Amino acid sequence: MTWHGPTFRISDGQRIDGAWCLVWRRHDLVDEYVVAHLFVYADGKITYGGHDSTDLAGLERLLVTGKITLDPPEARERRERRERSERRDGAPKRSRWESRYPEPRTDEGFVLEVADEISRLAGRPTTADRCLDAVRAYTTEPTAERRLLLRDAYLAVPAHRRVYLLGDMDRQDRPLRMLLTDLGQAVEGDGPLATEDMHRDALAYLTDLTEYVERAQEGRAVPYADDPVGAPVPPVVLDEAVYPRGWPAEPGRFVLRNDYDAPFTYAGRSYPTVFHAYWALSAAGPADHDRILAAATAREARELGGGAARRAGWPGERLAVMAALLRAKFDQHPRLAEVLLATGEAAIVYTGISEGPFWRDEGPRGGRNWTGRLLELVRSELRRAQSGQTPAERTAATALRAATRIGSQTGENGGA
Repeated sequence: MTWHGPTFRISDGQRIDGAWCLVWRRHDLVDEYVVAHLFVYADGKITYGGHDSTDLAGLERLLVTGKITLDPPEARERRERRERSERRDGAPKRSRWESRYPEPRTDEGFVLEVADEISRLAGRPTTADRCLDAVRAYTTEPTAERRLLLRDAYLAVPAHRRVYLLGDMDRQDRPLRMLLTDLGQAVEGDGPLATEDMHRDALAYLTDLTEYVERAQEGRAVPYADDPVGAPVPPVVLDEAVYPRGWPAEPGRFVLRNDYDAPFTYAGRSYPTVFHAYWALSAAGPADHDRILAAATAREARELGGGAARRAGWPGERLAVMAALLRAKFDQHPRLAEVLLATGEAAIVYTGISEGPFWRDEGPRGGRNWTGRLLELVRSELRRAQSGQTPAERTAATALRAATRIGSQTGENGGA
């Protein structure tokens, strides 16, 4: 069974995470089976066929009554015919010990698998998690009591999922099967007789595996050590807005837009908006630069800039130029910087139609949202400056800003 996701539903204003798979549902009106989506959610709700909902107990009844099946009817009929033929011809029974395939998925096993998926979505341990915990406990202290607990945990895993427990494509779950078979008994009923040497080898394998997993987890923790913790913060969406009567007096998030009137100085020149500066600096000739700079509105600056020839190498420079322009805007307007800082740690989604997909977010259609990402960068720099720097850091930052201004001035004069 392949689970797909992530997906979710909203319940009482809360997001409930989910996943889905495909099943076959009997259509009562035509008495035929059709493919249907089965959705399961972290709170235990299960929906199928678009509108019908149930729970684990209800899913079990649907499977028993044939309202839902796991295989198309023709596949089920072929399997039943093959099994009848094998019994009639006296074909030898397939060895469970030698088989390299998972056990057949049954209705009961599927219900257990769904219960595991619900636990995973809710952040609770699955049967596989509990089995691996039992493996670690047994390898730490291999007592008879812990071996019985390990056997119970192993058998609680859906039968068709057990071969994947140890993540070993070659040995699969054989070490567990050998260890959990009593001495003198045939493993899986048709395999070798369990011996003390076999139990020791299985224990050694599981001990090595446990140590390897622990080392891997410790190694994985290093590069992820500074990942955000806790629930994700909803993004801040900067929608494009038009104010025919002028910008509101009280600054809101609209001041973070590139067309907001906030004159600033960059590389020795004054620009009314980020739009004016960006498009003027992109122009190949000084005449175009000055004409864009003199545009009456940000919209006019964008239109003039879009129609002018780009200077050589502009695509490789534009991110650095935009980052520098945003820094200049918020460095020189502390009140606007406060608005940016007030967005906290949220992702900034910059939308609209006045800039290309490279700079804005386009939702499901794409967009690279570079303006939003650069605003997050500048926000982080502002917060770092607020927290205080050492004298050496302040000296280095001042030198870097000076070098950036000199480089920008040179690039502007050379390009213009």
